[in-house]
Amino acid sequence: MIRSAVVDDVPALHTMIRELAEYEKALHEVRASEEQLREALFGERPAAFAHIAETEEGEVAGFALWFLNFSTWRGVHGVYLEDLYVRPALRGGGYGKALLRELARICVARGYERLEWSVLNWNTPSIGFYESLGARPQDEWTVYRLTDEALAELGGRA
Repeated sequence: MIRSAVVDDVPALHTMIRELAEYEKALHEVRASEEQLREALFGERPAAFAHIAETEEGEVAGFALWFLNFSTWRGVHGVYLEDLYVRPALRGGGYGKALLRELARICVARGYERLEWSVLNWNTPSIGFYESLGARPQDEWTVYRLTDEALAELGGRA
């Protein structure tokens, strides 16, 4: 079962975000608190959205956390999938595909023309899964990121 996250899901989301970071060998980079997630997802002006995958017994199997982006070329919004995670013991059960299907359904229903995400180059199981769904890498683009000191310096707070 796939459903929209509710505020009571925040602790489970936070735990799974940490599990995902550990899988990606980057647990030391996680700074997000439960309170920050609660505000981003359920505050006065939510900036992100989440869906939860549950087993038939009601156990949280995974999540998708996403936000809207915008294509200047197409003139419409799209969905950027920030994180997709299924707990290791439950992988292969269709939860990841169901979460992506729900996001694709949202895109189609709302007239959004893109569903995009990033994947680590070494994550061949996920790459194979995404390609099996018809997703294709955007090899001609390189992602750039400003954080920490570089962001502060460019933003005028050095």
